[in-house]
Amino acid sequence: MISNLKQRQAPEALIKLAKDQIHDVLMHVKGVDYIMICSSDGFELESVSRRDSFNSSKLAAVSSSILAMVSAFLNEIELIGCQSMTLDAENGKAILTAVPCENHPMVIVTLAAKYVLLGLFLYSLKQAKESIIQADK
Repeated sequence: MISNLKQRQAPEALIKLAKDQIHDVLMHVKGVDYIMICSSDGFELESVSRRDSFNSSKLAAVSSSILAMVSAFLNEIELIGCQSMTLDAENGKAILTAVPCENHPMVIVTLAAKYVLLGLFLYSLKQAKESIIQADK
């Protein structure tokens, strides 16, 4: 049982690389306030922020559940491979990005200001995601 649990946990080197990637997004995209990387089953792995932290454990659990529900919805309408979901609110944006690593699938949860440059933001998240996927091979 314990060895099975260890296999499910992402290696420290992968988590460190993931934290470096999300930190780069935070530093290079103006308007990003908070980024967390969590396991696909809803546990926080790492987070970085510019302002007060959110309740990371709840945010991780809810985010992974939302992404799973959206993936099920997309399967029903025959769209394959949910990459990300953008939520646009009056006071900001939230983006959930699937990181479909073969061994350790993850979710990147990002919260940003309303004025964030969405194209740059999405491109930066995609680059971070690809780097994490490559490191998990």
